Amino acid sequence: MTIVNESHHEEFILLGFADLPWLELPLFIILLITYPLALMGNIAIILVSKLDPRLHSPMYFFLTNLSFLDMCYTTSIVPQMLFNLGSSTKTISYIGCIIQLYIFHIMGGTECLLLAIMSFDRYVAICRPLHYTLIMNQRTCILLVSIMWMTGVIFAFSEATLTLQLPLCGVNKLDHLLCEIPVLIKTACGEKEANELALSVVCIFILAVPLCLILASYASIGRAVFKIKSSEGRKKAFGTCSSHLIVVSLFYGPAISMYLQPSSSITREQPKFMALFYAVMTPTLNPFIYTLRNKDVKGALGNLVRNICKCK
Repeated sequence: MTIVNESHHEEFILLGFADLPWLELPLFIILLITYPLALMGNIAIILVSKLDPRLHSPMYFFLTNLSFLDMCYTTSIVPQMLFNLGSSTKTISYIGCIIQLYIFHIMGGTECLLLAIMSFDRYVAICRPLHYTLIMNQRTCILLVSIMWMTGVIFAFSEATLTLQLPLCGVNKLDHLLCEIPVLIKTACGEKEANELALSVVCIFILAVPLCLILASYASIGRAVFKIKSSEGRKKAFGTCSSHLIVVSLFYGPAISMYLQPSSSITREQPKFMALFYAVMTPTLNPFIYTLRNKDVKGALGNLVRNICKCK
């Protein structure tokens, strides 16, 4: 019996914070503010990276991909959250749940890989500056991004499809804010050890391996920065990496606590808060982190605003 025939319902009930009803209105207001901010901030990053010739470099090519990922990531869940929080209906259709499941995990898995690629880009820029343009040429960047997208899609698609084969045995209530693989596995009945094992293996490749590559890159970067004699050079090198390190911490921290932490040590409400953090707060904060700590992006944004004002 599979979820795609007798086992599934026409819709799922997303319980969310049913035990904490006082939290729904503040959360609705926060999402209503942060979601447009996330969209505007990431659209602004994409526009300035494309329109300003000074930002036509590998670093901003990857940043454009990150902004696009963040927009898709947060859009896959926030509109449904706003609908559920703003009404007495806490449901999502079965088809809507499937679409959300695939998009959410494809974007999340791809972002894990992209953050690793961005750290490699910073490693080459600081540790191999004379070979940077040779190594990080346009062809290499496009190849890396293509592999990243294909890998993210394959891993997420296979794991989500495997999860959807689990029988739910008449259960249509999900104790979460969205359709997420660990919650569907937990809700399912019958034998699910194979799914749990598959999820663990996927998380090792998508979360743990990229994180190890990021840590290795920044260990090498740290050694290279300390060898720079001038304080101005060290400050500049640190400035180019600090934004990325902050983004990595904001994304990987909650994701690891959700997907690599033993399920027995996860509280009932923890997945909901973690999902809000890495799928809502991180995409909202990313544009501001990169803008506030980057003179080139701030200058490009200023030029864009001035040009818009002149046109008006």
